[in-house]
Amino acid sequence: MKKYLILIAGSPATGKSYLINEMRRVLGDFFLITPDEGKEILADQIGFDNAAEKKELEKKVWDFYYKALALYMEAGKRIVVSEYPFSDKQKSKLSNLADRYGYEPITIRLVADFETLWARRKVRDVEPDRHLSHIMTHYHFGDELADRTQADDLITEEAFREVIEKRNYNNFQLGSLVEFDVSDFSKVDYEPFLKKLAERIAQNR
Repeated sequence: MKKYLILIAGSPATGKSYLINEMRRVLGDFFLITPDEGKEILADQIGFDNAAEKKELEKKVWDFYYKALALYMEAGKRIVVSEYPFSDKQKSKLSNLADRYGYEPITIRLVADFETLWARRKVRDVEPDRHLSHIMTHYHFGDELADRTQADDLITEEAFREVIEKRNYNNFQLGSLVEFDVSDFSKVDYEPFLKKLAERIAQNR
């Protein structure tokens, strides 16, 4: 029986969470683990008082993420899905884990033009359901901020462009690759690919 590590890669604001919901609809249940989930858990448990402490906490996030991912794989979960703006910083560790536990990696890469991404990112960062730890330099569980535009760690357009280019999000690939241009969500049709993926997984039980 084949096991799969499906990585949903791409810059922030490419609609990775939406794709996960579509995957659940077509593929059924699978095990999902994301670094952002780890960030939010540790932020709630530990918190941080300044930018330096936030940076240190984010280092712990990756230890948490890789250990949790290894546990899922060691347990033999058939389909493990993870979403993040993956870059080459994570590639070797993900590859090593896939090899160690016998998982076939598949990358689904979402891309879009920068202007579209920035417009979406500005909106997403100030939405009320956005975890506050992502947009503040100081955070502890229970903190509130009614006006999210007043957050002190909102990314600027220049910084957003720089991080996308520096980390080369649009070129990440581990294993086989399928790429979707999500500049216009209304034109994206995941259905044919997801049906083929479901058939592929079913044939390799």
